[in-house]
Amino acid sequence: MYERIGRFVVRRRIAVLLTTVLLALLAGAVGSGGVDRLKGGGLTDPASESSRAGRELVDRFDGGSQNLILLARSAEGDVDGSTSAAAGRELTERLSREAGVSNVTSYWTSGSPAMRAKDGASALVLARVDGDETTGLRRLGTLDPAYASDSGPLTVRLAGSLQIQRELEETIASDLTKAESVAMPITLILMVLVFGAVTAALLPLGMGLIAILGTLGVLAGITALTDVSVFALNLTTALGLGLAIDYALLMVSRYREELQGTDDPHEAVVRAVCTAGRTIVFSAATVAVSLSALLVFPQFFFRSFAYSGIAVVLLSAFAGVVVLPALLAVLKGRVNKFAVPTRRRTATPRGDGFWYRTAHRVMRRPVLVGTGVAALLIVLGLPFQRVEFGLFDHRVLPENASARQVSETIGKEFSGDGAGALHVVATDTAGAGQRATGEYATRLSRLGGVARVEAPTGAYADGQRIAEPGPDADRRTRGDATHLSVVPDVQPMSPQGEALVRDVRETQAPYPVLVGGPSAELVDAKQSIGSHLPWALLVVGVSTFVLLFLAFGSLLLPLKAMVLNLLSLTALFGSMVWIFQDGHLADLLGFTATGTLNLAIPVLMFCMAFGLSMDYEVFLISRIREEYLRTGDNTESVARGLEHTGRIITAAALVMSVVFLSFAASGVAVIKLFGLGVAIAVLVDAAVIRPLLVPAFMRLTGRANWWAPAPLRRFHDRFGISEGTALHPAPSKPVREATGAGADAGVRAGVGAQREDAL
Repeated sequence: MYERIGRFVVRRRIAVLLTTVLLALLAGAVGSGGVDRLKGGGLTDPASESSRAGRELVDRFDGGSQNLILLARSAEGDVDGSTSAAAGRELTERLSREAGVSNVTSYWTSGSPAMRAKDGASALVLARVDGDETTGLRRLGTLDPAYASDSGPLTVRLAGSLQIQRELEETIASDLTKAESVAMPITLILMVLVFGAVTAALLPLGMGLIAILGTLGVLAGITALTDVSVFALNLTTALGLGLAIDYALLMVSRYREELQGTDDPHEAVVRAVCTAGRTIVFSAATVAVSLSALLVFPQFFFRSFAYSGIAVVLLSAFAGVVVLPALLAVLKGRVNKFAVPTRRRTATPRGDGFWYRTAHRVMRRPVLVGTGVAALLIVLGLPFQRVEFGLFDHRVLPENASARQVSETIGKEFSGDGAGALHVVATDTAGAGQRATGEYATRLSRLGGVARVEAPTGAYADGQRIAEPGPDADRRTRGDATHLSVVPDVQPMSPQGEALVRDVRETQAPYPVLVGGPSAELVDAKQSIGSHLPWALLVVGVSTFVLLFLAFGSLLLPLKAMVLNLLSLTALFGSMVWIFQDGHLADLLGFTATGTLNLAIPVLMFCMAFGLSMDYEVFLISRIREEYLRTGDNTESVARGLEHTGRIITAAALVMSVVFLSFAASGVAVIKLFGLGVAIAVLVDAAVIRPLLVPAFMRLTGRANWWAPAPLRRFHDRFGISEGTALHPAPSKPVREATGAGADAGVRAGVGAQREDAL
């Protein structure tokens, strides 16, 4: 199959290149229009109690909870002053007349003490911007300049969940541009150093651009069918550039190697596709199946990364196996044009290079190296034992973000966190009167962590009614439906906020209720992710094992790969707790430590890092197996396989880490966490797992690395997808061309009876 692909792209190279360029430009044009349809949030389970409570608020109570806050500060220092009060009432009335804005209330219309700052100099106006997120953000884009003011009797600044989302998306878009401007030139320099020629260095960047543009077009189509997270853009850029460069590195390196053995550049392209192409396809499959596990989760945040990740992986593989060979067929020997003065390297690694010697050093003391490195990784992972999970809030924004500053001011100057209130919704109160609602609100107000309870019957605190029903109390009752707000005096995204949710849900109510709000969303998200996580792990484990068995015909190698990957991830998760939860590098990296890790990121990083680790695993083991089929010597095959791929894996890891580390400069804390986390995982894998633990493990297990029971050998012989050729057979040990498990039988004929027992 790979030979047919290679010969096709050589014959139709111009048509392949022109078609690809046209499709990439079209996808980029379509994709740019789909960016505006990307959404924030997405971590709530649609079937959870908090989600159902939110839908009831939207359906029954004037469009739902208020998502816009105006912080108005009096120029005369007293919001009850005549000038300030008149301006406050006019501000409230003007906002209530805006199209698409509902549920407007303020201190000046409700008289609620909770909406007046402790020093009396500021007050709040709350409203809901109607419509879905896209519509709401578009309307907010006109409201912000119309209402934000630094002069007059009241200075006004905007906050609320919608404003936070708006500033978050703007920051991400700006950071993405900065990340690309940093990553691209550094990546080009690295490529020039790796290949020693400008022309060869430009090829991987071109393949990355094709993968990114194609994925943007795919995402634009998906946004027409379902919700897609705005964070998927970051993954598209980083993974598209990184993987396309990985695959291009492998293909170009193999092509240059094949040029040494033939005078026909086109034949070298075909042979490179037959060998490196197969590795790329299997590598892409392992990354794709790891990301496909995210489809198990009901939250569209996770699904979005699966959509973009799978698309960019497949397009990167297509670019590496089809587009790049066509370009190499056009360039022929000119791939080495514009050479730069670097230390001269041979295209074919010699048998005494750095990686060859490293492998033999490790394999002379496999127990010492293996146990030492494994123990170090486990120690680095110990901080993960004290992990605390949370969700996004205003602290994810940079400190100079307006919405964050306003949110923090409200938290300090006002009693309780109205934006973090729990919403208690009863859809059927038939048979329960106002007295029952008042008694229920009284019980809720006695709970620890409650600042006040706002109900149709008034406001309550510490078991007492502190205010009569205000002018907006009728908005809390619609027929038989009732809405109460439990305002906390603890941080919503904290263990105390979670405890409050459990207490509210356990408090006896006179009618069935649904509890929603930020803290409830955190509790429900934890429960939902926890219940779906085992299925995601099962998908990753089983699919990876099956793919690696089909590729290599071994039972031990897939198990080894998964165990070593988990060791690598242990160090990753421990470092993330130490850096981001504990805040040890907060000043250096420029973020605010909240004492928690975002709940979604460890799950996302597991699937990402596991897939990328398998990417390098396939690179290395494919070449080791090729050498083993040629020689039948396990130890020498490991050393030669590492010698052939060590430089490629190191270069690929450096490029990938540069791309993801560029996100560490983001103003959004969760993007910093994601970028730095993946970069650490990639570097640990390339610098520790592949050159140290893999040779140690394979030396200890010897020929058992390639063992499988007879029935599975026959299965692999028939169904295994392991097409490839030993391109440079050893003269003293002739080996017939073979594939699959049958290849092992062919090797046995060439290397003698010494392998009979192992097979």
